[in-house]
Amino acid sequence: MLYHLFHALTPQFTLLNVFNYITFRTALATLTALVLSFALGPWTIRRLRAMAVGQVIRPEGPSGHVGKAGTPTMGGLLILIAVLLPTLLWVDLGNPLIPVLLFSTVGFGLIGGADDLLKLRHAHHRGLGVRNKFLAQLVIASVVGLWLMHYAADGLFTTRLGLPFFKEFEPDLGWLYVPFVALVLVCAANGVNMTDGLDGLAMGAVLIAALPFTVIAYLAGNAIAAEYLLIMNIKGVGEATIFGGALIGASLGFLWFNFYPAEVFMGDTGSMSLGAAIGTLAILAKQELLLVIVGGLFVIETASVILQVGSFKLRGKRVFKMAPLHHHFELKGWTEPKIVIRFWILGIIFALMGLATLKLR
Repeated sequence: MLYHLFHALTPQFTLLNVFNYITFRTALATLTALVLSFALGPWTIRRLRAMAVGQVIRPEGPSGHVGKAGTPTMGGLLILIAVLLPTLLWVDLGNPLIPVLLFSTVGFGLIGGADDLLKLRHAHHRGLGVRNKFLAQLVIASVVGLWLMHYAADGLFTTRLGLPFFKEFEPDLGWLYVPFVALVLVCAANGVNMTDGLDGLAMGAVLIAALPFTVIAYLAGNAIAAEYLLIMNIKGVGEATIFGGALIGASLGFLWFNFYPAEVFMGDTGSMSLGAAIGTLAILAKQELLLVIVGGLFVIETASVILQVGSFKLRGKRVFKMAPLHHHFELKGWTEPKIVIRFWILGIIFALMGLATLKLR
């Protein structure tokens, strides 16, 4: 909104031309999101406490988590406000890719919100249930895929797939792109959700993963940079950089209140919307498969659950003391901050590896 105002005033005030630069507006979006998080954080926590919106702890979880029962949850509402408002303020609302980003983020956030509310209402950790949650995610993700297919038909997007380490091999998925997009978004959302189990762990991991995809969105939207790096140039995706900046600022701001000992939890409202946000950024920048590398920490956490469940069903034995993996290390005696910091370091390594693939082609 402010972008359009300043853009209209540029002919009269040439100094306002600076607002035409994506990098400048990204910086403003990041700062706006950070300030909003700091300003609204204490009030949000007080309101959630007053409404008795407290965390429900799984009885089979680590014993050290019992003391966290009642900590305000659904802090993802704060994250959504801190991401969406700066994006609307500083982005070009005429860009057709921005509504896709917003729809995906809000859609998955609503699913997470419904899950959180049901957990609170019934004082149980199951919420929507795996089947209902998965079906709802598939619906939202499929709409995103169909939306992008429509853009591809109009020449505004492409269903070609960018592959890490390959500079010329870009297979066109055609209509298979819709289920592929659905798979990426559902995996991304649930990957972040699986990682959300310790104070600050998922929020810091999201921040780390958001940084490279924000950079990549800018590079993919810049014809010169895209040609130099031999990646697909997607017209208009540069505006998604501003959304990425807001995501980074909101993540930093929320982490202020979410790190150990956490004053508020993001809940599924936050974890699902954040996972969808990162997944959609990767999709729009045509680096969907790079998500496996950059989000390697989420992949490991999800894989630990799959291995645990599969092993127990097939062999009657557990691979880990508890899954997801961060709980395994808790039961081994690692302190919560130690696990979080070490997992963040892993996340940084994965993020750097993902960025390195841009030149290894």
